[in-house]
Amino acid sequence: MLSFKHKRLLCALLAALLLPLFGCKSEPESQPDPHIGEVCVANGMGGTMWVPLYDTLPVSTLRAEDFYSDGQFVAYSGDEYIAKRGIDVSEHQHEIDWEAVRAQGVEFAIIRAGYRGYSAGQLYEDEFFRTNIEGALSKGIEVGIYFYSQAINTDEAAEEALFLLDIIADYGNYITLPIFYDWEHVSNVGQTRCDDMTGAEITDCCIAFCDVIAQAGYETGVYFYRALGYRDYELNRLSHLIFWAAAPGTTPDFYYKHSIWQYSYTAQINGIQGDTDLDIMFVEKTAPAITPGDLPAPEGSIPAK
Repeated sequence: MLSFKHKRLLCALLAALLLPLFGCKSEPESQPDPHIGEVCVANGMGGTMWVPLYDTLPVSTLRAEDFYSDGQFVAYSGDEYIAKRGIDVSEHQHEIDWEAVRAQGVEFAIIRAGYRGYSAGQLYEDEFFRTNIEGALSKGIEVGIYFYSQAINTDEAAEEALFLLDIIADYGNYITLPIFYDWEHVSNVGQTRCDDMTGAEITDCCIAFCDVIAQAGYETGVYFYRALGYRDYELNRLSHLIFWAAAPGTTPDFYYKHSIWQYSYTAQINGIQGDTDLDIMFVEKTAPAITPGDLPAPEGSIPAK
């Protein structure tokens, strides 16, 4: 028979063995959330990615179920916005039959006025700018403008804005949509002036460009594709601008509110040879109506330089 002392030792041993199973357990050390300050968004390739979350920016309220295919175009059936059908073009589309474009229900066009080269940094007027803006306006198509930037500092961005203002001087009263800053990464890494640009610097350049344009009395905006908008631009610093988001697909998935959605780079439509970019502009139904003085001039009254 076990002595009292041995019984006490045995009980202590059993308690030590059973405590982890039935007793109080210490909580495991908590792991910090690796995605604090981020939000999970669609990456455009069927997956998702974590990107910076800006609490000060409104989130897109566009719903996938409100979009459907309408032939070559995507159409909107929701009741929150008036959706306008549009394109954006440059000299890459060459000669455009604007009457054929208008016949397909295209209501607006964002036209490239100029660009900076990515190697030597020269400034150029788009070869077809004047033909395009006069052709679009003559068919009653609303017009906006974009400038393709490769600015590497704010001085160059401001220079681009002044260059643009000179190009559009004859058409200012007919431009009823925003003027957009379009800075993009170039695939020729190692051959461009912009290889080492940081997101903060890109954002600085956008603000510098748009400030000059706004001072001239135009509404301003910024164009970006998913990666550029999420990874490079500090979008919280651009909340005063109109967002034009490129997110190719059948439904919009850019997380933050945007007024224009570019949904295709490779569409084929009547009146344009080759690939065409397609866009939808979302106009809030509570937005003020355009006054007659803001409408494009009638056919035949567009000034020519």
